[in-house]
Amino acid sequence: MTLTFSSMLPLGKKIPSSVLLDVNNKKHKLDGGNYKGYVFSFICNHCPYVIHIKEKMSEILNNAYRNDFSIFAINSNDMDNYPSDNKEMMKNDIKKFNYNFPYLIDEDQSIAKSFRAMCTPEFYIFDNRKVLVYRGRFDKSSPGNNEITDGSELLEVISALNQGKKI
Repeated sequence: MTLTFSSMLPLGKKIPSSVLLDVNNKKHKLDGGNYKGYVFSFICNHCPYVIHIKEKMSEILNNAYRNDFSIFAINSNDMDNYPSDNKEMMKNDIKKFNYNFPYLIDEDQSIAKSFRAMCTPEFYIFDNRKVLVYRGRFDKSSPGNNEITDGSELLEVISALNQGKKI
């Protein structure tokens, strides 16, 4: 596996307007509604870096979802080349990790391209005006580095937005 850095959507940009389907073929408008914040996580099932954070990620994102945040996990992988990322395996992850938020399929990778996401996991947080205030990692942990998987970097931004603080 090679280390890939994303160019990432510049801070201050608006949520790219689009609609994606979830694993049950329900449509979701990415920039719809009025929320305290909008969190997009580009993940997949097979990536060891995603596997490393799934349990804690689910806990943090479910909590944000309960606190009036729009939450979307997005799988932009090629399901033919990565069968463990197919729709059935996504459904298994939803159940296993108790995702209360939609897990969307970006079949043609157009959404990943609009966010300039190039690897997993990547996180994008927009404020209540739908303006990008954070893009980056979950925390400083990774498989084998012995750092605690706590989602501290993501949680700091979500907590500030939840309290109405400007980022």
